[in-house]
Amino acid sequence: MNDLPIELTLLGWSVVLLTIAILLQGQFATKERGTQWNAGPRDGDNAPKGVMAGRAQRALDNLKESYPAFIGLALALAVSGRTGGLGATGAILWFVARIIYHPLYLFGVPYLRSMAWIVSMLGLLLMLIRLL
Repeated sequence: MNDLPIELTLLGWSVVLLTIAILLQGQFATKERGTQWNAGPRDGDNAPKGVMAGRAQRALDNLKESYPAFIGLALALAVSGRTGGLGATGAILWFVARIIYHPLYLFGVPYLRSMAWIVSMLGLLLMLIRLL
């Protein structure tokens, strides 16, 4: 049985989420530029410019913007003994919203993607409120 608080369990699963985002970005970039480009030093202005490679990169970049806050809040809640309640709800909101956000970005869905981002930010805010 898992004795970890949900915040730490989701922290672990968030590594899977990040890894999937990195792999998706790599696959789209390699599909566009080829394995020689991927295996090489990628010097110069040879970044992938295609629609899907660009979206995958931007979705990954967006995840990386809020990910440090999630990590910090999840760890701070656990260390301070303040897991559960609003913190757990916030962690679940952030995690689920980030799962939803990625395909919405890849498929170019406006508004719903922005709503998913707002929900993820609300999740971080709830975690912060629980911490403070």
